[in-house]
This record gives sequence, structure tokens and C-alpha cells, in this order.
Amino acid sequence: MTIEPDDDIVLQVSDLEVVFEGRAVLSDLTFSVARGEILTILGPNGAGKTVLLRSLLGIVPYHGTITWQPGLRIGYVPQRLPYIRNMPLSVADFFELKTDATSDAPAMLDTVGLPPELAGHRIGDLSSGQFQRVLIAWALAGDPDLLLFDEPTAGVDVRGTETVYTLLSRLYRERNLTMLVVTHDLAVVHRLSSTVLCLNRKPVCHGPPLDILTPENLQRLYGTEVKFYEHEHE
Repeated sequence: MTIEPDDDIVLQVSDLEVVFEGRAVLSDLTFSVARGEILTILGPNGAGKTVLLRSLLGIVPYHGTITWQPGLRIGYVPQRLPYIRNMPLSVADFFELKTDATSDAPAMLDTVGLPPELAGHRIGDLSSGQFQRVLIAWALAGDPDLLLFDEPTAGVDVRGTETVYTLLSRLYRERNLTMLVVTHDLAVVHRLSSTVLCLNRKPVCHGPPLDILTPENLQRLYGTEVKFYEHEHE
């Protein structure tokens, strides 16, 4: 399928299958993402959520079709980069690794609510919440149209979690972004998402959160009864 440059669809996935060592970790997956959409990908551990993001980025081999809108700029915030924190890099050094960056480190840190002087600090000395914001700023440095987030609050405490999701909401509004977000946090799905893809190696349900996040679908997704309480993120 060819996506025309003026089409509202920025990503089309058709019949996606990923096989590792003879075992299908993703199969029968077809969906599209429109410009300005926030698609949240839900599923239990081992459901293939991270594999899906890596497939979209071309990091792992796959069968099927993945078509991005031509010229789309993509930013990626991985779940963890522990090896980076162990390297003798300052925040500014880390930004210099991104060759397509359009802004300097202090300016990008200010974008995500961090003090510009943090650019001189060693990556390994940052708190988990600060490091997560640095990763988001790094992904924004190329002025992307679309951001991929793999568990944006992994390793962040509860207070920091709320701050990260508040930041994502602000960036979405201010930068007119499209987002794909992998998360386990059911409590923020209704507030953050326009569409939800429930995934457990195969698609379980897909659509607006108010329509598809029913107790029955959550039980199909997780294999047990799931209860959650929606709460506001200030």
C-alpha cells in the first residue's frame, strides 16, 4: 500500500507477523494510525508490545507490510538504556550523539521542564525521573512528527510517573504530535489515549478506550479479572 503525502494516515500496518526461533511472537496484526492520534498499546508481559515498536523501526525482521507516510520524522523513547547511564557522558555529550538534532541540549532540557544547567551533569548522576525526561528531550531534538514511547515511566516512582504523563500531554498539545505509547498503566489510558490496541501476540481489541476497555475485553487480554481506577494527572 502506498500512502500519499497528503493522506491523514501516517502509519499503515498490514498482516504483521514476527517469528523468533520458529515461534510467532506477533501475528495477524493490522492497524493504522492517523495524524494527531495517540495510540496506546496495552498487553501483559511477553505480549509483543516492545517487539511491535522495534518492528515499526525496522530493528527486527518481520513478515507483512509496514508503511510510513513519506518524509515523516520519527522519535523513539526506549524503555531502558542502562548502559548509557554507566558511560562517562554528560547530558550535553549524549545530545551530541544525535546527528539530526536541531537544538542544543540546554534548550531541549528546558522544553521538558529540566534546568538548562543540567546539560553539564553526568548522565549516571541523574535521578530516574530526570533521566526519563532527558530521553524524551533527546527524542524531540530532531523535531519529530511522531513519537514512539516504550513504557515511558519504567523505573520511575509514582510521583514521577504522573509528571511524565503530564509532560506527554503537554508536548502532544504544543507540538501537534502523533504518539504510539506502550504502557501498563491502565489508569491513564482514558485520559491520554484516543485509540487503544490491546495486544497479546495477536490483536485482542482495537478502538476508542471508552468502547473497548470493558471488563470482558480486559479479562480476554490479561487472562484474569482486572480492576482499575481512573485518576486525574495534574
